Amino acid sequence: MSRLRRFAVLAAAAVLPALGLTLAGTTQASAAPNFQVPFKCGVTVTAATFSGHSPANSVDFQKSGITGMPVLASAGGTVTRVANEGSTSYGRWVEIDHGGGWRTRYAHLSTQSVSVGQAVSLGKQIGTAGATGGVTGPHLHFEERLNGVAQKAVLNGVAVPYYGHTNFTSKNSCGGNPYEATEVCGSGFSVVDSQGLANGSGTAYLLYNASTKANCVTTLKAVSLGTASPVSAFLEVQGSARVTDSGSFTYYAGPVKKTAASTCVKWGGSVGSNAYESPFEHCD
Repeated sequence: MSRLRRFAVLAAAAVLPALGLTLAGTTQASAAPNFQVPFKCGVTVTAATFSGHSPANSVDFQKSGITGMPVLASAGGTVTRVANEGSTSYGRWVEIDHGGGWRTRYAHLSTQSVSVGQAVSLGKQIGTAGATGGVTGPHLHFEERLNGVAQKAVLNGVAVPYYGHTNFTSKNSCGGNPYEATEVCGSGFSVVDSQGLANGSGTAYLLYNASTKANCVTTLKAVSLGTASPVSAFLEVQGSARVTDSGSFTYYAGPVKKTAASTCVKWGGSVGSNAYESPFEHCD
């Protein structure tokens, strides 16, 4: 599963052995937001990475005619820097604090359209691409930083290859949950059942890995996307304690996983007050 899970302050949780309830997969404080390509929905750009880039793990987004193209926030946060280094270094650049030690930087901008202290949502235009600073041609320099150190970039759950030139098509603010159930549960899992929740609030999914005989449940939100709100997912193997993941999450709850070869399972989840609980089923 991608390290880009969910960016939220989790609700306090207790382990209740008597009831068979546990909280699975609690997110660490440093969990990254689901960073998106910093261009408009549907725009395809080339993510260029190369040895010797300063700082290491930076990404240069390239595209013919990129000068003047809108640059968008890759996740919600608060603007911490709006600077102009002139004809050196970053040139015109913007930094956004996303919480949990995570920040992004956008450099060589031709224009900047935000101010320090401004709260920005995912997809908010923060400037336009250009060729300011110490560059030989127009592009957008991009960094995902954790505690001041540039990390290898991940865009919408997909790791940017190092080193090379890879095309990415932006899903920034395209609408809908940017995650899929198979992405949440990880490699080898396939959806075997799903249930839409009332009022179009989300969908609970049951997945299975035929190789490991493991089940996985996740609940994907369809409302309040990008904002922490109550969501849960649970899985109960017949004869064993139920495992539940619940809290205030931005996109989904889970994954909740248990091995259950040839054993019935009960599964489900909730978004807000809208909940689903299956009978014991899928016993093969």
